Amino acid sequence: MNDAGEILPYDEENQTVHQVVEESPTPDRELVAMHLRKQASAGGASSEGNVQQQVESSAVCDREAVSSSPDSDRDGCQPLRHVDSTSSTNNDNNNNNNNSDESDDSDGEQTGSSPAVPASMTKTTTNRTPDLCPQFSRSTVGGSKAQPAAHPTPLDPDDLVFESRFESGNLGRAIKITPTYYELYLRPDMYTNRHTQWFYFQVKNTKAKVVYRFSIINLTKPDSLYKEGMRPLMYSTMDAECNQVGWRRCGDNIAYFRNEDNSNGYNYSHYHHRPADDDEDEYIGTSSFTLSFNIEFKYDGDTVYFAHSYPYTYSDLQDYLMCIQRNPVKSKFCKLRLLCRSLAGNNVYYLTVTAPTTHEDDNQKKKKAVIITARVHPGESPSSWMMKGLMDFITGDSYVAKKLRHKFIFKLVPMLNPDGVIVGNTRSSLTGRDLNRQYRTVIRETYPSIWNTKAMIRRLMEDCGVAMYCDMHAHSRKHNVFIYGCENLKRHPDRRLLEQVFPLMLHKNVADKFSFENCKFKVQKNKEGTGRIVVWVLGVTNSYTLEASFGGSTMGGRAGTHFSTADYEHIGRAYCETLMDYYDDNPIKRGYRQLVRKYLWYILHLHNPDGSPPSEGAINMKLRQFTRIPVPRTADEMEAQREERKQEDLERLEKRRKLSVTRPCSYYPLREKPEKPFLFNWRNWFWP
Repeated sequence: MNDAGEILPYDEENQTVHQVVEESPTPDRELVAMHLRKQASAGGASSEGNVQQQVESSAVCDREAVSSSPDSDRDGCQPLRHVDSTSSTNNDNNNNNNNSDESDDSDGEQTGSSPAVPASMTKTTTNRTPDLCPQFSRSTVGGSKAQPAAHPTPLDPDDLVFESRFESGNLGRAIKITPTYYELYLRPDMYTNRHTQWFYFQVKNTKAKVVYRFSIINLTKPDSLYKEGMRPLMYSTMDAECNQVGWRRCGDNIAYFRNEDNSNGYNYSHYHHRPADDDEDEYIGTSSFTLSFNIEFKYDGDTVYFAHSYPYTYSDLQDYLMCIQRNPVKSKFCKLRLLCRSLAGNNVYYLTVTAPTTHEDDNQKKKKAVIITARVHPGESPSSWMMKGLMDFITGDSYVAKKLRHKFIFKLVPMLNPDGVIVGNTRSSLTGRDLNRQYRTVIRETYPSIWNTKAMIRRLMEDCGVAMYCDMHAHSRKHNVFIYGCENLKRHPDRRLLEQVFPLMLHKNVADKFSFENCKFKVQKNKEGTGRIVVWVLGVTNSYTLEASFGGSTMGGRAGTHFSTADYEHIGRAYCETLMDYYDDNPIKRGYRQLVRKYLWYILHLHNPDGSPPSEGAINMKLRQFTRIPVPRTADEMEAQREERKQEDLERLEKRRKLSVTRPCSYYPLREKPEKPFLFNWRNWFWP
């Protein structure tokens, strides 16, 4: 970093692995460090000798946080390469009585000038496959950096070998019941004895054409999309090398049921201390639940990974942000800065995206801010994929992206809880608390990312105003993509229904994925600590939580299909396009927004002839009629769309021209080296 605070180019020759925990915690976190140190020393490692096979996750045994990721393969700037067309389930933000379905936003901001990102930002040096990396930095506040003593020790050469000592892994124990049946126990969130939904682990020593059954015993949610057809994800290392197949859906005979034995045969009390005043609103009860499924491996001796959803790790994010920073074009309008450091010493980044000020257009102070955050709940990886799609679009060269950069200042916080992501938590930070219930807090040392995000929002509201706030989440009990907002009926009667205009426009732009019927706008008392409501109280009318299902869609032609990473990224792009429609000053777009608001008013006052409220089916029919109305486009937009389509057609033709085809020598003896691939051309099919 130079004296002006700019980020220096990355040094390829001196690649370093980012240290998860500072050796000497800064003074303003010393109190929290002492508290976590006491809890870590009280936990200790578990030595189990009376089971046939046991694998202890390093995050459980040694309270380790990992910063370099053995995750899925990367391709250029892509954090992970996914070839599957189906994917991802809806991560839920359950509340204590299950009467509220939402998981809300996070906000806060840092006062004063923000420090620049250090030049030593991580570059992952692991293999392309999600295998173990010997360069882990294994440590937490007060913990030990020594390598863990526990290792998977199969008793039989045919036993499967389980492992989760890598970034975002969280398997606590694997028990062999029969040669083909294994019971798995997940590690709860650090310093809690619950929150077990996210899973990510490795299996080695596989045998082909053998049907195994895995049962994840200690899940805590009473309801799940696994009951409605959702399937786990699997990544085969050999399948990726041989067939270029990435994460794909797997499993047969899937069952999700309640356990009869509440103890589950596994006591986590010696691992995690549950605070007496824990007030999180997820499901709290004595019952636990089991996810059970059959799996048949394709290869012998393969290394396979299983996950609840498509992983997106902290290292993946760092690689992606570094790609943006190195890009000579994007770096002109994208500034990467450090919001704060987490309790474990990890950098919490934020990205500022806006067009530079020119002499002809000196309107920088007139621009309003758009604030978007993600991954406050570490187990909700779909939110990171939506954020990636949004960042790809807003930093691109499309006509809409350029207009958005000239109109707004984007403040993007792509990962609010890096500590939880690293250790494989489902919902909590290293304090054992849900960060999305701490936006009313004034404890900067305990919740630094939330405090600084909220401070940033306050400063932006004073300087230029905030046009929209959105926190991205995932949902585990609902299908589709939907929004939670805050109604303005009582607080601002003149803005009635205004908060529903943007979601309805988004529903129209992504009718096969986004469901306006699932959107809710009630402000509930038990959600007052969430980012969405706190920012709304600060004066931002359009304050939202964007929820994406872990499962898939029930809308249109996508009904009954899983979401893929491409689907999540498409939601991020559609969000930006809808944002432009919502704030465009063109008279055509203003008329369109008025039409949407009138339609909402019509639906709100729709009644049956007898005066009773309409049925849900009648409302849905009216919404489907509205989605058939074409979105008006300006002349500039239509011209830009034509140019973009021409460019896409040229790229598609170029890709098709370079298609590689291999032909056997016996069929084509006239070619000199027919066994080698050659450029595809119709003339190659005929020889004189």
